[in-house]
Order: sequence, then structure tokens, then C-alpha cells
Amino acid sequence: MTTGTDTRRLLGGWRLVSALTNGKVNPERGAKPTGLIFYDASGWMSVNIQGDHPAIELAGETPSPAESHAALRTYWAYFGTYSVDEQAKTVTHHRTGSVNPGWTRHPDFVRAYEFVGVDRVVLRPQSPSLNGNELVWEKLK
Repeated sequence: MTTGTDTRRLLGGWRLVSALTNGKVNPERGAKPTGLIFYDASGWMSVNIQGDHPAIELAGETPSPAESHAALRTYWAYFGTYSVDEQAKTVTHHRTGSVNPGWTRHPDFVRAYEFVGVDRVVLRPQSPSLNGNELVWEKLK
């Protein structure tokens, strides 16, 4: 994998700081979602985001279909490879697996990136249906 300056800055782990839509709290993710995203030097990435919602208590030993559905509505996770276009300031996540159904229809997620200071990066989806969304990540130390 060719690594430029921005690609090297993305390497490692990042903790989710905020998830906003048009500058406001994203209602699907809540006020304080949690998450981690990792980029490794061989070109692999992984992301997990859990919405800021109360834990779902199980009625029995295993989740019911309704409990499973509620949990998946507020959890996003996928993994795959990634590529960085430093001129366009975008990182593309090439998903090879995802917890979310239907991901194979659009396996690539293109995100504009912007570094803020030395330890933060903002990722903004480049999909028309997600305009106005941004995820702010802080480098793990």
C-alpha cells in the first residue's frame, strides 16, 4: 500500500467523539455514541459504532427478533480494506463484511476527511443520502 502523509496520519486507532447531522446531534446515534475505527498499514480497516441509547434488556436467555432488531438499529459495524485519495481528501472504505443487511449493494463508502489539530479527524460521507453527516474521531493514545 502506497502511503502519503495523510495516509500515515490515518493509521492506528481512533475513538468516536461525536456524530452530527447538519451541526446537530444525530438522532439515530444519540448525544454520546461510542465507537472505534482502525486503519492498519497493510490496508485493512474496521469500524464499530454504538448509539447512545439504553441497553436492551433480554426477556429470556436469547434475544427475541424484536430485541435483535432494536439492537441492530443502533449499532453499525463493518470491516474491509481502504484506500486514500490525498488529492481529493477522501478515504474509501471497501467493505468485505458488515453487520448491517444490504451492504453488498453499496460496498464502498467514500468519506471526505479533514484533520483538525494533531489528534482529530472528521469524516463526512460523500453519499447524497447522508449529506450533512459528520463523525469526529480522536486518535487513541
